[in-house]
Amino acid sequence: MRVLRLFFLFILLFSITKTFAQQKNYAIHTMAFYNFENLFDTINDPNTNDDEWTPKGAQRWTSKKYQQKLLNLSRVLLEIGSSENTNSPTFIGCSEIENRGVLEDLIKEPKLINKEYGIIHFDSPDKRGIDVALLYQKKYFRPTTYTNIPLIVYRKEAASKGLIKAEASDRTDDSLVVSDQNNRVFTRDQLLVTGFLDGEEINIIVNHWPSRSGGEKKSSPFREAAGALNRKIIDSLQQVNPDAKVITLGDLNDGPFNKSVKLALGAKANKVDVLPLGVFNPFEDMAKKGLGTIAYRDSWDIFDQIMVSQSLIQNDFSSFRYWKAGIYNKSFLIQTSGQYKGYPKRHSATEVGFSDHFPVYIYLIKEMK
Repeated sequence: MRVLRLFFLFILLFSITKTFAQQKNYAIHTMAFYNFENLFDTINDPNTNDDEWTPKGAQRWTSKKYQQKLLNLSRVLLEIGSSENTNSPTFIGCSEIENRGVLEDLIKEPKLINKEYGIIHFDSPDKRGIDVALLYQKKYFRPTTYTNIPLIVYRKEAASKGLIKAEASDRTDDSLVVSDQNNRVFTRDQLLVTGFLDGEEINIIVNHWPSRSGGEKKSSPFREAAGALNRKIIDSLQQVNPDAKVITLGDLNDGPFNKSVKLALGAKANKVDVLPLGVFNPFEDMAKKGLGTIAYRDSWDIFDQIMVSQSLIQNDFSSFRYWKAGIYNKSFLIQTSGQYKGYPKRHSATEVGFSDHFPVYIYLIKEMK
């Protein structure tokens, strides 16, 4: 009997040892995107339409409110992806920022200052003065090249499709501004950043596609053009290196099922359907389940998305690969009362909130040897 017990004990210890031997360690990095919703300073810039966001403007945007906005955003940024990664995001794509200065103020917030974030930012032609940018932790990522790629679209191209005035059902404070001289629609550039993440080359495209001002269908050609530009950028990277790791992220003002994403960019919801050089969109499956990053009239959609090239969804984790994605929608980010109960908790007349969008994120992992 004693011999039998020792035999079973040996088998148990062998199984435990084997299990631990099979466990693998992974390096992990979080990549996030967050629409900061009107992160303006309090200074009136004569070159942009920012009068609303000044102490005497419609929002009565004071230094106290501005500092509270920075504090709120820093809390969110510190915690995105914390369920699987104790470190704050290595990368943060952001939109609706007025200038580089507001980002410099943000990364100096007490919750973020020790993270030593770097900033990549260009002023865009958007007449409201809002841009896109990338924040990155300097100890993990070394940028080598970065450029802003303009989206050139003209109102005359959409006028024939009826883009004349806004529809009541699609009103937005992110309105389209058109040049009086040549009918060009002023919108955000697409920011392309290439660099090395722990020694591995990675390419990141940060987006804020044209708004739905004028109505979803009538303004769709502008976002389809943005999707086509995104595809062109990815193609150019893959022509140089077919295995280029590309991540495109941003507020697309369209959901995963819209033409700009499904047709112009060609994103697929299932990994098995992604061909070489193709693009995988993990947020389409979330949309099918009724999840969302933005709400309007009690209807949810996922405008904020992060998509990856086929090279990032392979099963070999000897280099960085996509692991999984999520929407960061913790309770403190949600309005708890009133007309917009359950919506993202945005700025109001009585309270400085966070944003009208929830942030999104993905994890990149690599097996450690």
